[in-house]
Amino acid sequence: MYVGRIVSIAMTKDSRLCGVYRVSSRSFPNRTAVLRENRVSIVPKPGHEADVHKNPYIAYNCVRVVCGGDVAVVTNGSHTDPIAEKIMSGMSPRDALLLSLMTLDYEKDDYNTPRIAGVVDKRNGGSGYLGIVREDGLHVRRMPLEAGMFYYVATYEEGKLLDTQSGKFPAKTAQDACQFLLGGGVFAERTHPVTAVAAMSSNSDFELAAMDAPHT
Repeated sequence: MYVGRIVSIAMTKDSRLCGVYRVSSRSFPNRTAVLRENRVSIVPKPGHEADVHKNPYIAYNCVRVVCGGDVAVVTNGSHTDPIAEKIMSGMSPRDALLLSLMTLDYEKDDYNTPRIAGVVDKRNGGSGYLGIVREDGLHVRRMPLEAGMFYYVATYEEGKLLDTQSGKFPAKTAQDACQFLLGGGVFAERTHPVTAVAAMSSNSDFELAAMDAPHT
C-alpha cells in the first residue's frame, strides 16, 4: 500500500524518545537526507537538482533539534522550521504545531498533499505529539507514548491520528529506527521507500541518523 510520507514518534524500551521520518515517493525517488548540526535536510541526489523546479515541495529541513537538545521536530516539509522556532520562543509543542500547520496549510501540489509533523519533548517527564493538516481538516494530538511503542501518521490513506496506527518499537539506536521505518513491521507493507531519518534522545541531546532505502 502506498501511503506517501510517514512521520512516527516512539519511545524505546528503555524510555528514550524518538522521532522518525520516512520519504516514500513514486514521482521523486531520487532524494536523500543530509545530516547537519542539529538538523537534517531532504535534498535531490546529485544529477537531479532540477527536480526542485518541477516541484518546490521536495527539498526541505525534515528534522530540527532545539531547546538545548531537549526537543526534536520531524516533518514532511517547510513547516519544520516554523514549528521549531515557535517552540524555541516558548510556545508549547501543541500550540506550535497547531499554529504552523494552520498558517501554512496543506501543500498546493497536484495531490493536495497533507503536511504532517511530530514533536518529541524530553522536558517535564517527556511527551510526544503528532499533527496533520489536510484539505478537509486539521488535527494535533498528544499521543499516549509508552516504553517500546510507536505511533505514526502518513500523508495518504493513513492521514488520521488513530490509536490503531501504532505498534511495538524494536529500535535501540537512531540507525535501527531508520531501518525499522524503511522496512520493519507494518512499514514493510508500505511501498516506495526512499530514505528515512531519525532523532533519538540521549542523555544530553538527540542522536541523528539517516539511511537510504537499499534500492535507491
